[in-house]
Amino acid sequence: MNEPIIVDEQTFEKVVLQSEIPVLVDFWAAWCGPCRAIAPVLDEIAKEQEGKLLIAKLNVDENPTLAAQYRITSIPAMKVFQGGKEVHEIIGAMPKQMIENELTGII
Repeated sequence: MNEPIIVDEQTFEKVVLQSEIPVLVDFWAAWCGPCRAIAPVLDEIAKEQEGKLLIAKLNVDENPTLAAQYRITSIPAMKVFQGGKEVHEIIGAMPKQMIENELTGII
């Protein structure tokens, strides 16, 4: 069963940038209500897209350098990486169908 992987400044490059499949990184924080609201949706997508898409979670409070590097100014923010490069950005909490629509053509 595929579940979101917790990444940090030490594991980000290996897990996200060197991944063979696209990775959706959820930039979140524990105090963020909308971040907590989309967590179960991302869990579902992770299970349904096993082998096609990896979901990674990065706590912006614990990893401020990466949050700044990827210009995270509001959360929840999701960025999709493919082949080591950022290829798509999704800002804000939204229903599962809308997130899946944003991923059309990526997975």
